[in-house]
Amino acid sequence: MRKQQSMTQLARLGCVALLASLAACASPDQAPATADVAVSRNAVENAVSAGAAELAPAEITAAREKMVRANQALAARDYKLARELAIQAQADAKLAQSKAVSAKATTASTQLNEDLRVLREEVDRVNSQ
Repeated sequence: MRKQQSMTQLARLGCVALLASLAACASPDQAPATADVAVSRNAVENAVSAGAAELAPAEITAAREKMVRANQALAARDYKLARELAIQAQADAKLAQSKAVSAKATTASTQLNEDLRVLREEVDRVNSQ
């Protein structure tokens, strides 16, 4: 058991050393820009999963376009622009996701109200007999 803990600690130390050496080689702006692009990519994927393509097409299109531009800026090593575009894409994706969730909730609420109306009519019909 003790040997396994030592191996786990050694593996963690190796990962930390690897990350430290990569960070030393990278531009100081590269890591934040790369992280922001990755976070934004996940935000776009989450929005699409929530139905944004159908329910908030303008917002998800804007997010996708900004993601493309952020990736292009990242490839061109324009980390400041890449980060700005990634943050904007994330905001657009979150808006798209919120609109999609809201539209689904509105649809569910409308359907529930209709079901309740039909149920009330049925109860009134049975009670009036």
